Amino acid sequence: MHRQLNLKQNLDEFDAFFNMLDESHAGLDRNQSGMLNAQLVLLLANHIGDTEVLRQAFALARAKVEMIQHM
Repeated sequence: MHRQLNLKQNLDEFDAFFNMLDESHAGLDRNQSGMLNAQLVLLLANHIGDTEVLRQAFALARAKVEMIQHM
């Protein structure tokens, strides 16, 4: 079964998510913050469990970063 990355808003509590993300980084230095992000990616990737969906997510995230850097 070929699945597509869901790009529609799917968070039930958008503000709560950003608060959790912000609070999880509180008091961490840049290196620790990067490590936290990496751990979150690994945990959520394991939860998603679909390599094709993850491939789409990585490609889209990379494209957005490159677009922002060229602005």
